[in-house]
Amino acid sequence: MSIRIGILGYGNLGRGVECAVRQNPDMELAAVFTRRNPEDVHILTETASVCRVSEAADWKDKIDVMILCGGSATDLPEQSPEFAKLFNIVDSFDTHARIPEHFANVDAAAKEGGKVGIISVGWDPGMFSLNRMYANAILPEGKDYTFWGKGVSQGHSDAIRRIDGVKDGKQYTIPVDAALEAVRNGENPELTTREKHTRECFVVLEEGADAAKVEEEIKTMPNYFADYDTTVHFISEQELKEKHSGIPHGGFVLRSGMTGWEKEHRHLIEYSLKLDSNPEFTSSVIAAYARAAYRLASEGQTGCRTVFDIAPAYLSAKSGEELRASML
Repeated sequence: MSIRIGILGYGNLGRGVECAVRQNPDMELAAVFTRRNPEDVHILTETASVCRVSEAADWKDKIDVMILCGGSATDLPEQSPEFAKLFNIVDSFDTHARIPEHFANVDAAAKEGGKVGIISVGWDPGMFSLNRMYANAILPEGKDYTFWGKGVSQGHSDAIRRIDGVKDGKQYTIPVDAALEAVRNGENPELTTREKHTRECFVVLEEGADAAKVEEEIKTMPNYFADYDTTVHFISEQELKEKHSGIPHGGFVLRSGMTGWEKEHRHLIEYSLKLDSNPEFTSSVIAAYARAAYRLASEGQTGCRTVFDIAPAYLSAKSGEELRASML
């Protein structure tokens, strides 16, 4: 039987999830839920419905996993606990500093509803988190380094667009080359947040907006820009469309560690991603964890989980026998 998927929110991430579901034969898209007029939302899956968010509760028994595709700044802190009472959910909450708080809220709601909620799924948090954990377990003597970009951050771009006076915007996260090279050379540098990355914003203002006020609000935004050297460019809507319409991203997770009785041998673990489409890759990770949510719920489990809590076999459509024969 196919895993029946619901999508809440049909922006870049929601469209990516629709494509990912199509690539997983054990899944089917049941419905898309939107805050817009459903008649104005045109999806690609002919067999799926488009409904208002207010109608979601009517689908409680028709959807196995609801994938929440809202932003981390304001949507998911409210939506994830709300919908975890009704559905098994997966979200991509990516405000690292607030993950413990978000976990607690979703855990309480999911247990109340007898459901499974998997939060902070994607590539960071998500795949990068797993690689940091594995590397720490393997090389307990060492240092972690994570570099993002160069690429468009969906969460940071969304945060910019929610500022009063901003019509549209894109934010690029850019690694500092000298810092990355020092890590790869085994120098184990002590790096501040500001020394590892810069942030570059391209912003389209609403007519009459105060540019200086918008720039100040961006640069001082906690958890997003305050700890970085941030450059803000104000450009036209046409220039944003022509030069910044893509959504590439990527990055590196590295752990530089030592082994031996006298710590005489050095090792470098590096995991990298080069993504042509940030939301489509994130959606592909989410789809795999939707399968895990379905399997955990089928076992009678409830409550919140993160990528750390889920065995890799739960992500794959292959059976245990197939995995052992082909990938182990």
